[in-house]
Amino acid sequence: MLSSLKELFSALATPAPQAGTTAEHHLQLATAVLLVEVMRADADSPEAERLAIIEALRERFALATDEVERLFELARAASHDAPDLFTFTSQLNRAYSPAEKLQIVDYLWQVAYADGHLSHHENHLLLRLGELLYIPRGDFVAAKQRARTRSGNC
Repeated sequence: MLSSLKELFSALATPAPQAGTTAEHHLQLATAVLLVEVMRADADSPEAERLAIIEALRERFALATDEVERLFELARAASHDAPDLFTFTSQLNRAYSPAEKLQIVDYLWQVAYADGHLSHHENHLLLRLGELLYIPRGDFVAAKQRARTRSGNC
């Protein structure tokens, strides 16, 4: 497992996919890592946020349950070992349109509000991620409001 994670990290550092990985897998992992980072920013209710991550990954990538669980576990390991978020956001910036990146920001906000409240750390992280993904401020605030409304925290 450790060697496969090392291979995955080295593959993430290079723009071209390596043998055994695809560009889509890189994007799935990058997205999942950002979602996990939001979960890690709030220690209060990781289970509600974990479920929100699982649902977001299933919806975004149309993966089977076991694939989503494996992706989540890989993302947790990658998140723990990642020196920064730029590696992941830059992959998304290269591959996704502004509308696709905004959808990811929607998922990030859904995870942040999954437990019914937004912590200061989650808010700060989301602001940083919005900037790293080049999301226009108005779109970013609208995504936050949509998530807040869905969570019942109007």
